[in-house]
This record gives sequence, C-alpha cells and structure tokens, in this order.
Amino acid sequence: MSELQNKHLCTRSEEHQFTSDVHKKSFNISQTLKLHLRNNTGKWPFKCDVCTKSFKWSSTLKLHLRNHTGERPFTCDVCKKSFKWSSSLKLHLRTHTGERPFTCDVCEKNFSQLSHLKVHLRTHGGERPYKCDVCKKSFKRLEHLKLHLHTHTGERPFTCDVCEKHFSHPTSLKLHLRIHTGERPFACDVCDKHFRQSSHLKLHLRIHSGERPFMCDVCGKHFSDSSQLKLHLRTHTGERPFKCDECKKSFVQLQSLKHHLRIHTGVRPFTCDVCYKSFKRLDVLKFHLRVHTPERPFTCDVCKKSFKMSSTLKLHLRTHTGERPYKCDVCKKSFKQSRTLKLHLQTHTGEQPFTCDV
Repeated sequence: MSELQNKHLCTRSEEHQFTSDVHKKSFNISQTLKLHLRNNTGKWPFKCDVCTKSFKWSSTLKLHLRNHTGERPFTCDVCKKSFKWSSSLKLHLRTHTGERPFTCDVCEKNFSQLSHLKVHLRTHGGERPYKCDVCKKSFKRLEHLKLHLHTHTGERPFTCDVCEKHFSHPTSLKLHLRIHTGERPFACDVCDKHFRQSSHLKLHLRIHSGERPFMCDVCGKHFSDSSQLKLHLRTHTGERPFKCDECKKSFVQLQSLKHHLRIHTGVRPFTCDVCYKSFKRLDVLKFHLRVHTPERPFTCDVCKKSFKMSSTLKLHLRTHTGERPYKCDVCKKSFKQSRTLKLHLQTHTGEQPFTCDV
C-alpha cells in the first residue's frame, strides 16, 4: 500500500473517531454518539406541538401524534375495527382466531395476552400489589384499586344517559341501563323466567333445587340467600337498626321503615285501576285486585279447594293436618289461629272488650 493511501485511511479514521465525555466511550459514527448522549443527558429533541411532550426518537413522536389526530391506520380484515398500533391489531386478531399462546404453569389455563397471564398468576400466589392508602385494602389489578378509591372520595364518574343517575363503577351503570332497555339476558331453564343479573338467576334457581346453603348458628334454620340469613339473625339479637324519626319506632328492615313512614305522611302510592282504592303497599294492592277477578292461585293439594291468599291456604291446611301451633300458657289448650288464642285468653283474664251501646 502506498504512503498516500496510508495517509488517507488515517485521515478518515481520525475524522470518524468520537469520544463521550460522560463515560469516556468511543464511537466511530457521529449518529451513534448522538443517540448515546440522549441516554445520558436526558435531552429529548423531538417535541409534540400539541402537548409539548418530548421524545428521544422521531418515530416515537410520530406514534404519539396519533393520540391527537385520532389516526387508526391498522384495520382488522374480519370486523373492520381499526387501531392506532400494529401491536393492538395483533392482539385483537386473537379474538377471531381464538389463539391463546400464554399458558399458566400451575393450572394450564391459556390467555391471549401476557399481561392477562401475569394478573392470573396472582390468583395462585395470592399477590395483591396495589394497596389503598385509606383502608389498606389490597387489589390484584391497578384498575380495581382506582375504582375502589371512589368509595372513599364519593366520586361517581359513570352517568346514565337516560336519567342522569351517577355510579362509581362501570358495571353498576351497565346493570342500571337494563332498567331502561328492559334487557333480561339471564333465563331460567326450568320456568323460562328472565333476570337482569346472573346473581339474581342463581338465587332464583334455588327455588327449583330447594338448595338452602345459609344456616343460622342459633336455631339451625336454613336460607337460600345470605341477606335472608342476615335479617333472620336480628330475630335472635333483637337488632332493629332502622328507626322512625317521628315516633322512634324501630324496624328490622329498611323496607319496613319505608312502609311505616306512610302512616305519618298518609301517602298511598298504589291505586287500584278498577275501584280507585289506594294502598300503602304494592303487595296489598296485588291481594286486593283478586277481589275484582275470580283468580284463586293457591290450591290445597288435599281437597283441591283454592284461595286468593297463601296465608289463607296455610290456615286451611291445618284442617287436614290437625296442627294447632298456638297454645294457651294457662290451660295448655291449643288453637289453629293466633286470633282464636287471643279471644280465648279473655276467658282467663275476664276481659270483656265488646260493649253494647244500648
């Protein structure tokens, strides 16, 4: 090689040798040095004109701008849904193909996304990394914690477009909307009755199965619903948490208090369409409507006699069984009805409440 060629190579080598003052690292290409310096100096030269956010790479800025322009260049060939990122489209396509490439090593359940698998693994390890600073309750997912915080702040960001009622959780809004749409997507296979919520269907099915999984520890009575057991326990504890501000009378259930308040207000919101008689309670109106119709839906299995009210059928059945559940503490005589016992007690007390006006 000639001396002139050697000199030329040395010159090119000197021109392309750069050194970083941060780490004393050498680079042969100026562009590589620029990129290296961004990692150490924190200078991000590509700025968004809309929100002034800056980025290391021009390609990242280009992707970011789609948040402002709404551009969705990646379209699904199956359902024509569009996405901002190619990675989002790739994940979406798995909903059509059914592909679930991520498998749990514990239970072998499959997932379409790695993030879903990571969240699922917490069900095996019991990990709850997201903690509420107020009540210290922990959650497996960040979005669940964010929704939980609404219970402390009172925030209700989810609004019904029909009645403008507000909700703290999106699922609560979804269930509420079925009141307006009339949607009842959960059907009973036995009687074809429909329900708005799967939990309501689950409770209903116990009517057919006879299942009563909730037992009272005091008397051993069983219930199909935990809320029924909770109410029942108050018969043992004597708890009556709902109090009337007018007369200080207390009640086991909130609904009972609401009915009671109508005594003070005189409100009778339920009106008969036939005779226009009004009632304080809906169930009383339903019983009343049978006066106008020949309907007698409660039938005795023994003699086939029918009745308008279930309570009347219950009393009638005692004529067949001989049951007399109401006993006099004085003479031990028993009766089929409580009102008959009440009248009988007057023979012991000497009480004569019925007076002739003449």
